[in-house]
Amino acid sequence: MNTFGVILAGGGGTRFWPLSRQDLPKQFLNLTGSDLMVNETVDRLAEFVEKQNIFVVTNTAQTPKMLEATAGRLDEKHILSEPAARNTSACIGYAAMEILKKHGDGVMCILPSDHYIKEPKAYTKVMRSAVAVAEKTGRLVTIGIKPAFASTGYGYIQYKAGKHREYYDVVDFVEKPDIRTAKAYVKSGSFLWNSGMFVWKASTILAYFKRLLPDIYEKLEQIGRVMNTPREREVLDAVYPTIPKISIDYGIMERADKVLVLIGEFGWNDVGSWDALQALYEPDEDGNVIYGEQVHLDTKNCISYAKSKLIAALGVEDLIIVEADDAILVCHKDKAQEVKNIVEQLKAEGKEQYL
Repeated sequence: MNTFGVILAGGGGTRFWPLSRQDLPKQFLNLTGSDLMVNETVDRLAEFVEKQNIFVVTNTAQTPKMLEATAGRLDEKHILSEPAARNTSACIGYAAMEILKKHGDGVMCILPSDHYIKEPKAYTKVMRSAVAVAEKTGRLVTIGIKPAFASTGYGYIQYKAGKHREYYDVVDFVEKPDIRTAKAYVKSGSFLWNSGMFVWKASTILAYFKRLLPDIYEKLEQIGRVMNTPREREVLDAVYPTIPKISIDYGIMERADKVLVLIGEFGWNDVGSWDALQALYEPDEDGNVIYGEQVHLDTKNCISYAKSKLIAALGVEDLIIVEADDAILVCHKDKAQEVKNIVEQLKAEGKEQYL
């Protein structure tokens, strides 16, 4: 059975403002100094999936930039363009229908476009195991991450802990907890961070759509019936925007039976906000994470990102400082998750030029 990679790359990355913008979201940024995040994801996938079997799902506005970014890496026909943003159930169902109708059934590896993996060899080993488990069992498989600390920023997966096995049964998916609950989860040893990475057969996930999300499945079927015909784009543009918005977690994973989880220990970080740079770069002797031209005096535990201008900091602690072409962000590190609120405020004030 063939293995396919599906990269979800339609997000806006608002918590990485002012570097991430509507026309240049996070997946198109080079935050590691190596390559664009989406290309790093493609290259990791290519270690266990043939490149001709890798797809990217993005939105219509980002499609030209995605074609440019992945040129020479991926087949242009494998850049799937969503006519409207309808959340992860729609885009995963669309990719499953595309694969099933045009390439036959196979195991799909669903991955976000903007994660950081410190140990790619360990990652490849886990993903190959997940593919084998999905093919052998015909069940939904997810990747959980052993918690490094009590995080309130991640959802959790409760699993049947016990002596080490290749995979485990999922007991429950839990939303982002408060700090007291998160500490209890970590202490119990039976909870993992929900990484948002999934592995399953295209036929399996579509069967779950039919059973648990029949209204969405009906729309996907309408699109699937005209695939490989001249009407494909016309029907996609007409039907896709009418698909109900719901995440794959709410719509299927939290309601499905017999979900399996493999534990990933490969230096994972979802690079969700500016404080994630602490995982990408080694801090200096004062605990500062610095990118670009900088002068720091009596400055401690700051994250400072300079795109083209010098940043000079004096006598400050625990700040995030980001310099972009037309905007500067300064906030306390504790507020990293709230940077998206600035984007919302700019929208409310009609300052579209900064979005």
